[in-house]
Amino acid sequence: MENPEYSKTVNGIVARYRDDYRKKYKVTDHEEKVLRHIAMCRTEALGAREQTCDKCGYKLTLYNSCRDRNCPQCQSMKKEKWILDKKTEVLPFRYFHVVFTLPDKLNPIVVRNKRIVYDLLFEKVKETLLSVATEKKYFGARIGFFAILHTWGQRLNLHPHLHCVVPGGGFDQRQKKWKKSSSGYLLPEEVLKKRFRSLFLVALKEKYKNSELFVTGSKFENPDAFQSLIDELFKTEWVVYLKESFNDESSVIEYLGRYTHRIAISNYRIIKLKNDEVYFTYKDYKENNKRKVMKLHAVDFIRRFCLHIVPRRYVRIRYFGLLAHRNKKRTLSDCREFYEVKIPYEKKEYSWADILLRVTGIDPFKCPKCKVGRLIEENPRSVQFRAPPPVAI
Repeated sequence: MENPEYSKTVNGIVARYRDDYRKKYKVTDHEEKVLRHIAMCRTEALGAREQTCDKCGYKLTLYNSCRDRNCPQCQSMKKEKWILDKKTEVLPFRYFHVVFTLPDKLNPIVVRNKRIVYDLLFEKVKETLLSVATEKKYFGARIGFFAILHTWGQRLNLHPHLHCVVPGGGFDQRQKKWKKSSSGYLLPEEVLKKRFRSLFLVALKEKYKNSELFVTGSKFENPDAFQSLIDELFKTEWVVYLKESFNDESSVIEYLGRYTHRIAISNYRIIKLKNDEVYFTYKDYKENNKRKVMKLHAVDFIRRFCLHIVPRRYVRIRYFGLLAHRNKKRTLSDCREFYEVKIPYEKKEYSWADILLRVTGIDPFKCPKCKVGRLIEENPRSVQFRAPPPVAI
């Protein structure tokens, strides 16, 4: 008999309605692979590990995870490891959270050209922030930041946007020294909006001109229709805004940890599955974040979920400027030396058990029955009883 709690999870819904979804909609090989992983996660299909208490003999069976980055059950460990790693890389500045959003009218093109449009989004956000920051009238220094791609809105609609974490400081090339931004202020929003809009639309138009965009079957096969869209978007005010700022490295990393490994919808937002309908909560930003309930047929729920499966091996977290991987080590060292700041955290390699104990206070090897013995894993090398995978990001 199916567990009622499991049935109202993304994994349970996918497992139950995946075949119906395939019959109604065309599914790519990559989407099929992701849905298969989610359906099998922590089930007998992926095997299990058996542990036995060395004191009382209590036996515990743990089913293996799929480790897919689109699975809601497999993100917690990755997120916590990312947080621990990033705490060793912070700069001694106030941090800012900047969000760049693509207009909804671009969605018909985004759906058909995910990799191209998302790459363009990263590239033009990078150009926008780095170019505006280097201008003396705005800040006048080279900065660094990292960006996280999200593609969803609260109702599982397509809503591509980048969350950028920007240290409020940089290196002044003219004066050859590090400088900090004014308290609570980084860069002017209006300038960021206009420059981002211009850079993105000019580049998108160039890709259309070079036949790099797939628009077959849409009205944008007609060049006049595409140009009309570009003209309309140039007149539209784009959404770019600076959110919270942070005074210390712990708060910003903990806060942004919520964004790094998030997927389109978490299991806790799903209220129930009834008569093939999925009921889930969402925030209505137009009504002061009022929490509401939305209902979708299970097959359409999966369709919306699949909108947010990014292309295979696509990198959703990227680093730019002074925080780019080739610069990061030297940047951190030079900046800390200038401000005489010691490294606040020691970088270590954490196992999944270390992370679980650190975050929850739960020792995964302590016997839950006698509270004294240690759980010893049996058959760690056999096929059907595989050892837990290493934590990776």
